[in-house]
Amino acid sequence: MKIAIQGELGSNSHMATVAMLGNDVSDLSIVACNVSAEVLARVVSGEVDAAVLPIENSLHGSVVEHYDLLFELDVRIERESMLRIRHNLIAAPGVGLGEVRRVISHPVALSQCRRFLASHSEFEVMPFYDTAGAVKHLMAAGLRDVAGIAPELAATEYGASVLVPGIEDHAQNFTRFHLVRRFEDAPLTKMKEPANKMSLAFAIEHRPGTLVAALERLAWAGVDLTKIESRPVPGSPWEYVFYVDVRFDTPAKAEVAVAALAEHCRMVKVLGQYRAA
Repeated sequence: MKIAIQGELGSNSHMATVAMLGNDVSDLSIVACNVSAEVLARVVSGEVDAAVLPIENSLHGSVVEHYDLLFELDVRIERESMLRIRHNLIAAPGVGLGEVRRVISHPVALSQCRRFLASHSEFEVMPFYDTAGAVKHLMAAGLRDVAGIAPELAATEYGASVLVPGIEDHAQNFTRFHLVRRFEDAPLTKMKEPANKMSLAFAIEHRPGTLVAALERLAWAGVDLTKIESRPVPGSPWEYVFYVDVRFDTPAKAEVAVAALAEHCRMVKVLGQYRAA
């Protein structure tokens, strides 16, 4: 089974994929991609069976590009998972902390390790395209004065060593991931428990009170709004698509919610129904 991710092997997306599917799939092949658009292009073309993409981090917020892709493409969310994010300082084997002069990683990882980096003023801190990619680069180039900030899996993947574990500022650092498939494909694995969460996108007329009226319809349907996000509509300045996550205790309530929104909104798209992580 081929699963596409954005980033290198050893990344948090790689870890999330193994955690989400490792017990259900005996032969799991991870396809690393440079950008998220490439990830979902491979899904739509059928080149891979599915993709695992981060949608929200508890500290950094939403990955808005992924909302846009889910809306634009004929794909659906099939599953959700939660991963505790642990950042580690990683270098080539045998390198001591006192030898490190430069630290590289993805900008989000760097921003989540500010206290540790501030305590080491001797480090030159530089952004890199990927957390695991930083470790891959320093190992391939044989750099012994450079360390990367990445998951422990990256050290295992590229033969590096963890110098300092758990350097993140906040222990309560989690990322939600979605398993995404083509809309028409059958479920990848059998759902162990019934769906109780739904992601929706909707657009409304640009008039006073229309958003309030849409949210009132969700409340009337008996679903619990857990998230709302707005994104601009390309080519239509100051017009927005709203993305919401709702929880429900019966499938009937989800159906009522969609029908109620459809009566009021000029567009409604169900992005997926799945079991909440």
